[in-house]
Parts: sequence; structure tokens; C-alpha cells
Amino acid sequence: MRAGGQCSERLQQVQTPIIPVVARLIRENPGTISLGQGVVSYPPPRQALERISEFLADAENHKYKPVQGIPVLVAALQEKLARENGITAEAPSIFVTAGGNLAFTNALLAIADPGDEVILQTPYYFNHEMAITMASCRPVLVPTDAEYQLQPELIERAITSRTKAVVTISPNNPSGAVYTQEALLAVNETCRAHGIYHIHDEAYEYFTYGPARRFSPGSIEGAGEYTISLYSLSKAYGFASWRIGYMVVPSHLIEAVNKIQDTILICAPVISQYAALGALEAGRAYCAEKLSTIAENRQIALQELSKIGDRCEVPPADGAFYFLLRMRTRLDSMAVVERLIREHRVALIPGSTFGLESRDGVCHVRLAYGALTPETVKEGLSRVVAGLRKVLES
Repeated sequence: MRAGGQCSERLQQVQTPIIPVVARLIRENPGTISLGQGVVSYPPPRQALERISEFLADAENHKYKPVQGIPVLVAALQEKLARENGITAEAPSIFVTAGGNLAFTNALLAIADPGDEVILQTPYYFNHEMAITMASCRPVLVPTDAEYQLQPELIERAITSRTKAVVTISPNNPSGAVYTQEALLAVNETCRAHGIYHIHDEAYEYFTYGPARRFSPGSIEGAGEYTISLYSLSKAYGFASWRIGYMVVPSHLIEAVNKIQDTILICAPVISQYAALGALEAGRAYCAEKLSTIAENRQIALQELSKIGDRCEVPPADGAFYFLLRMRTRLDSMAVVERLIREHRVALIPGSTFGLESRDGVCHVRLAYGALTPETVKEGLSRVVAGLRKVLES
């Protein structure tokens, strides 16, 4: 084949990002309410915006800054990790990244070679699966249980001589499940025993409801040598477009991650790092005061979804701002999403993009409720209920 005929075979194996696909359908159907993309409705805190003037006041800030992040922000993250996550990390082990996705890519490239295996839980976060495939590694899929909780015994059985890491996300995207401390302890111990890494994503750490509490495996004594912890400011601080996340890596990976980030990014946008410093000054309390509205949205969603009937299950979801619905229908999940948008003007995300293929008359769709006001959520959910009733009748 002549040069330039097509993209690499590696990229041909990577799934197409679903968010732009659904966004195009929304544009083609004006008036659609989106319960698809996982973002919050509120803006960054005042302190974050105020820090931008400080950035602009120093001409040196328009030059490259340290790969790991500006020292004052790294120090603030070090203090936050100790206070809130129980993770004691030396400053060189903390990297400020351009969002949580880059943090995951940094981790993957630092530990894995082509052909290596990385264990994901299904449902998985699609960008994790895409990154693994893009790196010419193999995602090994381990199912969660009927309530989307971890199955540590199945994870251990899936480990082979090529396994480099087990990935967990809690609170979970796309299911909203909050993994138990007991299960995360078991997975972390399995990783230690087999000499592999535990990559744990806590992008939704502040979003829990009722008695649910998230647990940081990086806080386990001795776990810092094989645990990689990933974080993001996108959700808690309304920072989605600012692209700021961070990661904590074992000391022996510092040089590797430094090489990767210097090549891909050099450093996270410095203006966003200043804003992140202001966000940390506002602190967890800023997200906590917004959480009541999101919790109200959650209750509205639960009330409306209860009207559909027993052919649509809503497994427990005590974290993040998602429900991953399980339905009995002959349609596949993308067909359900297209019908909801075109016929009922409401958008969800198909379960197939999270590794849940429609089979045996069952399909899944993800519903996100964090980005809208309670009034709009109620209207959106009434459309979802009407649409899914039609789908289940067909």
C-alpha cells in the first residue's frame, strides 16, 4: 500500500471516542437534553480565578516550568494527599498532569511494553481501554458483579506472566459504584504478591452519597512501591477544560514518568496550575457545598427511573454522578441511544463503549446527572422514562 494510505494498524484497533459521536447526534437534533457527558454544572471557585492575575503579573510565567509542576502547587498537593488521602509522598513522586487521562497514559507508558497485559474491570472507563490498545498492550477484561462491585478472586485468576497492572476506579465511571475498602485491600495485596502495579483512579473522590466512603489504596503501609494513584481537578472544581490532574508514582518510576511527560507535554499549562493552586485554597468544602444540588439530581433520577418497570434495572450507585442502567431489549445500546436522541430529545451514552456489549437480550446505557439543574434533570429524566418505555415495548 502506498505511503499515507491509512492510519497505523495500531490506531485502527482503538475504538472511536463516543462523546464526539453523541455530540454530533445532539447537534443534529436541536432541543436535546444531554445526560451523557460527565461534567458538573458549577464553575471554578473564586480563588482559582483570582490566582490568574498573579500568573499574569510575572513575565517568567510565560516560559516553560518544571516538568513535574510548579513547586508551590506540588507542595500543596503533597499536603492535600497527606491530609485527605492518607498518602505520604515525597515531592518528586508527585506529577501535575494535563488532566487524569494524561496521568493514566504516563503510568501505562512507564510500566508496560508492547504485548504486556493490563487488567481492567468491566465496565471500564473507555479512555483507559483506548490508551492500553494505543500503547500496543492488551486489555484483559474482568467482570464486576451484578452491582458493579469488584471480584478480587477473578482479578487474581486473570493474572499471567505478561500482566503489568490492575486498574481500579472508585468512585467509578461509568457505574457510580464505590468499591469497598475490603475489596481494594484485597486487590492491592494481590498486586503486591504478584509483583505488579495497582493503578487506582480517584477522579471522583469527593462525590459520594449516604454512608459510602472512598478509600485510597496508596495509603496502605508499604503500598507506595507498587501503587500508582491518579487524581483530577476537572470534576470537583469545575475545571474540565483547564486540564489539570496529578499522580503519585513509586520513586523508581520518577525518571520514566519525567521522560514521558517532558516528551508529550513538557509541563501542564502553567496558567491552569496557578488556578489549581487557588482551587486547593478553596478546598474540598467548595465541592461539598455544591454536592447537595447533585445529590438532589440523583434523587430525582432515582424517583423517575423507578417508574420504568422491572425490565430496566438501576444497580446501586453511591458515587460519582452516573447510573449504568441494565435493560432487557433486543436492541443494542447504540441503537437505544440513537432512538432516545432522535425520538425523545434526550442523550445517554451506550454501554458498548464501556466494554458491555449487548447480548442475550440485555444492553446497558449510562446516565449522567451532574451537569444540569434539578429542573432540567427532571425534564430530561421524564424524556428518558418515556423513551425507554417505548424501547422496552418494541
